[in-house]
Amino acid sequence: MNKSYAGSLRARRTLIYICFGILTLLSLLPFAIMLADSTRSVVQLNTGVSLLPGSSLGHNIKVLLSYDFNLGHGMFNSAFIAVVSTALSVYCSALAAYALVAYDFKAKRLVYAFVIALIMIPGQVSMVGFYQFMIQLNLLDNYIPLILPGMCAPASIFFLVEYMGTVYNKDYADSARLDGASELKIFHSVMLPMMKPGLATMAIFGFVFSWNNFLMPLMLISDKNLYTLPMMVQTMTALGAGGHTVEWGAVYSGLSITIAPIIIVYLILSRFIVGGGTAGGVKG
Repeated sequence: MNKSYAGSLRARRTLIYICFGILTLLSLLPFAIMLADSTRSVVQLNTGVSLLPGSSLGHNIKVLLSYDFNLGHGMFNSAFIAVVSTALSVYCSALAAYALVAYDFKAKRLVYAFVIALIMIPGQVSMVGFYQFMIQLNLLDNYIPLILPGMCAPASIFFLVEYMGTVYNKDYADSARLDGASELKIFHSVMLPMMKPGLATMAIFGFVFSWNNFLMPLMLISDKNLYTLPMMVQTMTALGAGGHTVEWGAVYSGLSITIAPIIIVYLILSRFIVGGGTAGGVKG
């Protein structure tokens, strides 16, 4: 009986590993195709999809730079928006989550229900009104409309409330209060370290969303000096609308460059998720 159960457990585990392996390959396939296409010429791209790299990477990079593709400038603009927006989003969402979990007040359920309701509203619904509001505030060609909304991120608040509900221990906060710690000090010194895995998860999602955000910057920014990296890549395809051939190999090279910071951020922050999960498992 024990041997049969052990064999069944190994079979299930193997099946799970196989499923995860297939899902991982399917997730990586688009990136592999994009990287391969960034090394191929226009003629090779027209022949169809291939995972085999070409020999036109140098030519594609040269074409990329000939389109006035200021890599350093675009990278700085995108990084500035993504880093500041993500930092504000994670910090303010954690502060709101702490208030909703640690304190009891009359409108607590109403506030949380309002946060959940905001998640249900598609962002596209408010774009026109937001654009008109920014015109009235004279904030076009400005990074403020791309950064400040990150302070109110309903999805991040919802996630951190649910996560904090699993790690919050009232005794830690009470002990800190007895030692004379202020509420902000308790939040910074006690609660934030406990929330590291959740904060890292939201930081990854927030950074990816802000870095890849294209439609909102396209609506608000017309000054080329303020273009983000995705906007600079898009200008290459727009040039093809005038009858010129679009160098898609160069476009894929630009897209490959844009995803590099996302991968770096993920590799940096993922260790906090793994470390936090390991610490939680040891504690349990």
